[in-house]
Amino acid sequence: MPIQSINALTLATHDMARAVHFYLTLGFRLRYGGADATFTSFRFNDQHLNLILVGPDRHWAWWGRVIFHVENVDEMHARALAGGYTPEAPPRDAPWGERYFHLTDMDGHELSFARLLDDAD
Repeated sequence: MPIQSINALTLATHDMARAVHFYLTLGFRLRYGGADATFTSFRFNDQHLNLILVGPDRHWAWWGRVIFHVENVDEMHARALAGGYTPEAPPRDAPWGERYFHLTDMDGHELSFARLLDDAD
């Protein structure tokens, strides 16, 4: 049976309120939990981004990057800037056919916001 999609990705956080604020600022829609919860879920289409609160004794190093496809990369970049966050660089077109930019959340999780150039505005 082939894998058809990813339903959810769960990221750890040391500060749920800060993490929830970050993702709400970027336009993620809260489905469950919130600033005072130990588990929070955001929903987009049929997928979920989850946050789980972990104690300060838990540490992680670079693990990779999650890529979110968005309608308009430049608008998402502007939203991040307006929220006071600093993306790695301005949006750019990649040779593999995407327009994208990278942003690291407050817990060190690397995020990429992208759109296929064939679909770009």
